[in-house]
Amino acid sequence: MRRIFTLGVLVLMSQLAVGQIVSAKSLKPDSTSYANVYVKPLYSDSLSSSFAIWIKNEVKPHKHMNHSEVVTVIRGRAMMWVGEDSSVIKKGDVILIPKGTVHSVETLSNKPLLVVSVQAPRFVGKDRIWVK
Repeated sequence: MRRIFTLGVLVLMSQLAVGQIVSAKSLKPDSTSYANVYVKPLYSDSLSSSFAIWIKNEVKPHKHMNHSEVVTVIRGRAMMWVGEDSSVIKKGDVILIPKGTVHSVETLSNKPLLVVSVQAPRFVGKDRIWVK
């Protein structure tokens, strides 16, 4: 299986013998009236799930006990916390989040932060534990 991330421009995810190329310019939420976070599934199989995620304000601290996550910033700027570390993230940055690691993000740009999140194994929506 091969994945190529060209600094937020192209995402190539193979699906057995058939691939998918998603241009960053073509990534748009289905609606702009979402309150804070909009998640658009891109691809999923038993091994991983990929999503485009738009964040207007923030994602509160949370962790995933059953999967790890790789986040690539497509557009925008934000403050990201991963475990005890924090950093300003921007287009082209890649964030590696091991399973069980508390992480959160606060958007700094005027427009929503856009990231592509690849989670392994497949994310089924019941693995997010909010942390105070």
